[in-house]
Amino acid sequence: MTNQELTELIKKVSQDYFGKPFVHEAYFNARLKTTGGRFHLKDRNIDINPKIYQDFGYETLIGVIKHELCHYHLYNDGLPANHRDHTFKVLLKQVGGLRYSPIKGTHRTKQYHVYECNNCHTIYRRVRRIDTKRFVCGKCHGKLEYIRDIAI
Repeated sequence: MTNQELTELIKKVSQDYFGKPFVHEAYFNARLKTTGGRFHLKDRNIDINPKIYQDFGYETLIGVIKHELCHYHLYNDGLPANHRDHTFKVLLKQVGGLRYSPIKGTHRTKQYHVYECNNCHTIYRRVRRIDTKRFVCGKCHGKLEYIRDIAI
């Protein structure tokens, strides 16, 4: 699907579900990572994540388009168009748009280094490695021993 076909699809969905024309442009934006789409207030264009169509199909794409068109039409009418506003939630429910993007964000795991004191057996979990020859236990000044790395 090209950007021109996407714009025509959005115009059709806008007329069918909202009864109002969509007179701006729509683009596929591969830089969107976790969002399904974005409505730009400045130029009133809509960006759609191409992964929505490729990975989740046509029906999900229509749901994301309805969501962005809710922002578009409410903003053009001078009404509150934020996600938390009641008017947005009501309109989104009326047209059957998606509330959340089906794309899951990537959660990075942190790597921790675990140390244990030889005297008091206190466990220390650090993001950065410690020089065990230079640093000692903060409680008893005992020698620290490297145990292992863990990912959380």
